[in-house]
Amino acid sequence: MTDPESFPFPAVDDNRFRLFVDSVTDYAIYMLSPQGIVSSWNAGAQRFKGYSGEEIIGRHFSRFYTPADQGRHLPERALSIARTEGRFEDEGWRVRKDGSLFWASVVIDPIREPDGTLVGFAKITRDITEKKRSSEALHASEERFRLLVQGVTDYAIYMLSPEGIITNWNAGARHIKGFEQHEVIGTHFSRFYTEEDVAAGLPMAA
Repeated sequence: MTDPESFPFPAVDDNRFRLFVDSVTDYAIYMLSPQGIVSSWNAGAQRFKGYSGEEIIGRHFSRFYTPADQGRHLPERALSIARTEGRFEDEGWRVRKDGSLFWASVVIDPIREPDGTLVGFAKITRDITEKKRSSEALHASEERFRLLVQGVTDYAIYMLSPEGIITNWNAGARHIKGFEQHEVIGTHFSRFYTEEDVAAGLPMAA
């Protein structure tokens, strides 16, 4: 088998890599010192957070956190976890220059010299506010539907797994079939059929 290291892959020029990072606008990509001081700033960071490079380089990255998260020392804990575990990943509210909030997906990786000396951190942030809102809207819709179904008493409405196992049970089902929720959830719905119908395979044909 050919040794992959024998292929003549060209080394990535530092300047070209810097230009690449600077041109990315969908992600905030920036470097921190070991103490958490911002040392680089790309176009995506300016777009998400509202600071120009001149405004933010040299400042501590804790300013991007809410006062509550600062009070819980989350910025310091994030760097500590990245340093000791090799990576920190999280989602949470972050603060823009104008004080508005956005929901961020955050990754922090330590940057080390070949001898292991920590020289800083690479931080990548993505704005996923719309994803969070969509998820919350879906959850709210599902909750409204659940409450609606639970409130129906004239019809037995319940859910089954693909295998026919009962997974929820509304008030109508309890009223019509006589079983309490704890008695039926986790059991097979064939219990509602006669022995003759079960033997004839009617539950599976339903």
